[in-house]
Amino acid sequence: MLKPKFILLSSTLLIASLAMSACGSIAKLVPTQLATPAAPSAPTVRPTRQPAQPPPTANSGVTTSLSAYQSALEGIYTQVNPSVVSIRVVEKQSAATSNQPDQNSPFSNIPGLPNIFGGPNQNNNQPPVQQFSQALGSGFVWSQDGYIVTNNHVVGAADKIEITFADGTTLPATLVGTDPDSDLAVVKVDNPGFTLTPITVSDSSTVKVGQVAVAIGNPFGLENTMTVGIVSALGRTLPAGQANSTDGSTYTIPDIIQTDASINPGNSGGPLVNDQGALIGVNTAIDSSSNSNSGVGFAIPSAIVSRVVPQLIQTGKYEHPYLGISGISVTPDIAKAMNLDATQRGALIEQILPGGPSDQAGLHGSDRQVTIDGQDALVGGDVITAMDGTPVKTIDDVIAYLGDHTNVGQKVTLTILRDGKQQSVDVTLQARPAATPAPQTANNNAVPNAFLGIAGQPLTPEINKQMNLPDNQTGVLVEQVQAGSPADKAGLQGSFKPVLINGQRVLVGGDVITAIDGKPLSTFDDLLAYMQTAKPGQQVALTILRDGKQQTLTATLTAHP
Repeated sequence: MLKPKFILLSSTLLIASLAMSACGSIAKLVPTQLATPAAPSAPTVRPTRQPAQPPPTANSGVTTSLSAYQSALEGIYTQVNPSVVSIRVVEKQSAATSNQPDQNSPFSNIPGLPNIFGGPNQNNNQPPVQQFSQALGSGFVWSQDGYIVTNNHVVGAADKIEITFADGTTLPATLVGTDPDSDLAVVKVDNPGFTLTPITVSDSSTVKVGQVAVAIGNPFGLENTMTVGIVSALGRTLPAGQANSTDGSTYTIPDIIQTDASINPGNSGGPLVNDQGALIGVNTAIDSSSNSNSGVGFAIPSAIVSRVVPQLIQTGKYEHPYLGISGISVTPDIAKAMNLDATQRGALIEQILPGGPSDQAGLHGSDRQVTIDGQDALVGGDVITAMDGTPVKTIDDVIAYLGDHTNVGQKVTLTILRDGKQQSVDVTLQARPAATPAPQTANNNAVPNAFLGIAGQPLTPEINKQMNLPDNQTGVLVEQVQAGSPADKAGLQGSFKPVLINGQRVLVGGDVITAIDGKPLSTFDDLLAYMQTAKPGQQVALTILRDGKQQTLTATLTAHP
């Protein structure tokens, strides 16, 4: 168990001392009185003048506390730094990605420091030249046989990986395993020629808000940098998984540690340690509008790291327990809409994924749409109030319980409310399905001049059937709408209903763009081709089908970000 030792105590003493010097009484310096001379008949004895001894002051306590604090930080750095590595990766770029960053990435604010070296070929008459991107990150030694832990988003797509140790030694590394759904990865260096120093791992479940948090890594390429803060919050969640999948499912990483220790681009994959120099998390993301530290950083807890990393080393992958639902936390408004007590809490099941564990167990998704604060919401599904007797108050509680206490193939007992009545349902967990690539991507040679801000795919007879459209209906189904984009401002709606098509999960139900400025669209490339000729600031008329009814929306295009 992590105990607040002298670092926290020193901080407390430091605060107390400062408060004392600022608010307490100030000791007055009183001159030392000389001894009175003796009578004239007696021998004259001159008194010895003793130097005045300054009284103790509050500042002496400050100095002692500050010295202890500094010594503690020095000790942490000395202990942990040999375990920390800097990571450089090189990735080949396609013609499309050479020209633009990945706008769909769920890790757009993650400190992975993507730097593109070499721009696109400006001479369209010349054959394309292979482009490369370089990125910097951090990691730490897991074991003496060369295994190193970092973030999946740092090394997952790398064609070349180099590891630089604290003493400056640089060695090539190979990718051992990745898990996009926890954003963790393991790489390995062979025969380093010196003894590696594995990091000490602590139990993140004992971490408390207010405890010291220390980050060591490679921010902005500045190797072996240490920053200090506190654990500022617990129980956060982060988006996980690959952005370019068509199964419609999105996952989150539970139990994320929030810290105000400075985390910047390049810190990704590096350790967050406690006052004993033991790992409590892997630095992963920041919440910032400037892509640099704003005092809100996030780390994957060591409890997840300890579960995932051994499996990555052994098999190269990690199977996450999977319930097969999407849901939201019950709020007073949702409770009211479902005729439940206003104080009722739990996780409302919005959707049941076809063929999944919850579907097989007979759980019910929501089937009624209501408007809450001007937003459409689905209600009426089962409300999970406990898992194996552990209370569930939010959807994050469900995610955390699955990640912390369950395994694939395990049976869990869900306590639910259905139509206001409590009952229990047993569900046998399955392995979370792997992400699948998009069925159609943008033309690799086409980089639109103007930007609409959607992800989509062409209609197929199977999709038409799921959406109750004519078999021969053509158009582009809007899968996702980027927040703040022209499409978002115009009111386009993305897909929300997961269905199985040819064994793959696909999101349907969104708007279908059938024409732009009167020009019919059949494929996503048709839309991209139009964007090639359009200009930022241009208004376009989008003919769409929404719930089978045709309407027209107007969008003002912007420059491609």
